[in-house]
Amino acid sequence: MPYFDAASAAPLHPVAREALLASLDEGWADPARLYREGRRARLLLDAAREAAAEAVGCRPDELVFTPSGTHAVHSGVSGVLAARRRAGRRLVHSAVEHSSVLHAAEVHEAAGGTRAEVAVNGAGRVAAGDVAAALTGDTALVAVQSANHEVGTEQPVEEVAGLCQEAGVPLLVDAAQSLLWGRVPGAWSVLAASAHKWGGPPGVGLLVVRKGTRFAPQGPADERESGRSAGFENLPAIVAAAASLRALRGPETSAEAARLRALVDRIRARVPELVPDVEVVGDPVHRLPHLVTFSCLYVDGETLLGELDRAGFSVSSGSSCTSSTLIPSHVLRAMGVLSEGNVRVSLPYGTAEAEVERFLEVLPGLVRSVRERLGVPAAPAEAPEAAAPQGAPQGAPAGTAVEPTDLVVDALGRRCPIPVIELAKVIGRVPVGGTVTVLSDDEAARQDIPAWCTMREQEYVGERAAERGAAYVVRRRV
Repeated sequence: MPYFDAASAAPLHPVAREALLASLDEGWADPARLYREGRRARLLLDAAREAAAEAVGCRPDELVFTPSGTHAVHSGVSGVLAARRRAGRRLVHSAVEHSSVLHAAEVHEAAGGTRAEVAVNGAGRVAAGDVAAALTGDTALVAVQSANHEVGTEQPVEEVAGLCQEAGVPLLVDAAQSLLWGRVPGAWSVLAASAHKWGGPPGVGLLVVRKGTRFAPQGPADERESGRSAGFENLPAIVAAAASLRALRGPETSAEAARLRALVDRIRARVPELVPDVEVVGDPVHRLPHLVTFSCLYVDGETLLGELDRAGFSVSSGSSCTSSTLIPSHVLRAMGVLSEGNVRVSLPYGTAEAEVERFLEVLPGLVRSVRERLGVPAAPAEAPEAAAPQGAPQGAPAGTAVEPTDLVVDALGRRCPIPVIELAKVIGRVPVGGTVTVLSDDEAARQDIPAWCTMREQEYVGERAAERGAAYVVRRRV
């Protein structure tokens, strides 16, 4: 069964498996003890730290192991903000950071700090100049990920790091998605990553704090991991994580990245050809080699993922209808792109070309089946010629003021993608210049109706308050 969700968790690397099994026999003792078993465990821990530091591109005494990547992010954010409290209490981060960064920012704000969110473009990429413009005299920390976990867009970390260094502000980089493929460039100050993203075992994260960066660990003091990560180290998992990361620094990784990039290029090109009304999102150039995301108009994302699962494909999604909160992905929202029918394909190391080809073969039929169940025509009907607006006299001269025809669609209580489907069904009933108002209490409508207008070359007039939910107004242009 093809597993296409490596961005969530990559399959365990063979080297990691071997190292994990071996260290279960050798690395079970307390590395802080001086007896023989403890010394043996300490040697394993030190060797793992050196291997991981070499792979990251830092000094071994700058790197500590944490219980997870999320723990590393939280510790990194809180530690820098606490240490630089006198410099200021402002946290700057991009709008597409991982939820771990956003949650840490919420805690900081609740404690009296401030934060600024830097917008991204439609491809999900932040401009280094926008980050620099957000730096004020009281900025204590900037957080910019190396690459996005949902759409694969790489960020200009090296440029941002240079600008932060000039301003004297540390930069924290969430490198969870990119560390698999190589070191993060630039003069960053703090880095966080997670082993299960690169084929290590779950439950191991990395936190790197470069020398010269002010850092004050928060929480009760602990003598483990330089006081930056409390608790007994999961040494077998740490050894396996470091071994697999070191194994991925060989020349074969570059070749595999190029091979997977070609497969992703094929998906990016073929899906819009095979499936009508699809939006491929993310930067086409500055992106991870193994990840591609696309959204299918008029499709229930949860249903589509279920169909793909039954067809043998494990994929992920950022659609609101695949979430218990019914709120679209904050990443897709920040990009202003379609969220319904969203599919994220992230190919693990070693994915066979035949598996990608079979995915491309089965996807069109599955999307068509889901659309048919929702009452969407197999192919969009041609819009009829615009009739004369109601009340317009026959033969009225050009320029005569005529009140356009309006329609109201009541989609209250109906979830994605129904409000957009109902809009599509009636837009042809109003003349060019007429409007359709969609009443919806689904949060996804706020994102998907404007995105539909862009895809259909219609005009999104805006949103206004309604007795329930909101009223979204669309003007027919074509």
